[in-house]
Amino acid sequence: MAEAFNQAFADVAFALQADPDDDVTQDGDRLLVRGRVFARLDGGRLVVDLPAARAEDLMSRGVATRGSGDDARGAWVAVEDEADWLELATEAHQFVGEPAVGRDS
Repeated sequence: MAEAFNQAFADVAFALQADPDDDVTQDGDRLLVRGRVFARLDGGRLVVDLPAARAEDLMSRGVATRGSGDDARGAWVAVEDEADWLELATEAHQFVGEPAVGRDS
């Protein structure tokens, strides 16, 4: 079963690394943007760093559960349904990869 999850993660990683301008790198079971982790594989779940309000929304609807991790810009959530992985990893990439407000000038 773990092999299928690893393939799903590999598919997400491949899709997000396809555009070199997106600055996505892979370090084992972690995806990074500009050196910051935005998604990682945890067993059979994808754990992503999303804005706190989005994370709460996903948890309230049963799409995700609270995830664990260090140094989140928002909140870590864990997602089991592979069909949601690419969408949520893309959101996490955009969220973590953007400069903090007021720090881009």
